[in-house]
Amino acid sequence: MKNTLKNPAVYLMFIIPTLALYGLFFLYPMFSSVYYAFTDYSGLDATHFVGFDNFKRAFDDQNFRDSIWNNMYFILFSVGIQVPIIIIFALLISNVKRLKGFYKTTVFMPSVLSTSVIGILWSFIYDPDIGPISDFLGWFGIDPIYWLAESPWAMIAILLTNAWQWVGFYIVLILAAILAIPKDIDEAAEIDGANATQRAWYLTVPLIKPIVSVVVMLSIAGAMRVVDIVLVMTNGGPYGSTEVMASYMVNKAMKYGEYGYGTSLAIIIFAFALVLTAIYQLTFWKTERIEY
Repeated sequence: MKNTLKNPAVYLMFIIPTLALYGLFFLYPMFSSVYYAFTDYSGLDATHFVGFDNFKRAFDDQNFRDSIWNNMYFILFSVGIQVPIIIIFALLISNVKRLKGFYKTTVFMPSVLSTSVIGILWSFIYDPDIGPISDFLGWFGIDPIYWLAESPWAMIAILLTNAWQWVGFYIVLILAAILAIPKDIDEAAEIDGANATQRAWYLTVPLIKPIVSVVVMLSIAGAMRVVDIVLVMTNGGPYGSTEVMASYMVNKAMKYGEYGYGTSLAIIIFAFALVLTAIYQLTFWKTERIEY
């Protein structure tokens, strides 16, 4: 056995297939994408090198610039509204005495569902004719709202649906950090006269800052790559009001056959995500170790 492990051929037998698959399914598509981003590749006609024309076209494209703003709405909603709600719910569940496992499972369940299923489910909920939201509003004499067909409401509807899917996942992450805090610390603060709100704000939240930072970074990354929920529910409509960068890229490449232009959009999206993540890490990321 020892002699076999000393033979370099044994290691190569395991390494080479893995490297081959990595190169075939990751490196080759990645470098091919970079090449096609500088061409007018359409999948049918002859490919011509166009230099930076695709990138210039992207930033001159008003529809693409609007999709950038829509991604910013996702980021602002995720960080400014979703994260505080996640922290509050995690604190509430951590103080539950009975059925804590039931609550954790319930909030986490939407995260394991397919986004396509969630999109179809919520499209039915938002339906102005047969959806339960319209029925509820009708009790108060409010006319049905066309949630996914009117510009002021479509983006709000998608933001809420996306939050409903992923809030539970982040709640479980923060809840795990809260439950890892020794109970002696909380009990000592309670003996000193701190009420539940004071203990949560001045004790628990500071101790879970590292995991909160992770959740914020994951929320930013998720907001930059959101695409499937948009394609399922509105396909970017009405009139591009819910179009995000990734859905615009998919529509340009798959629907209109502009693969070269779509690939350049993919590279721009990657650059945006990289820059935003770097800015967050340099500005807010804290790596201090919390000692209990």
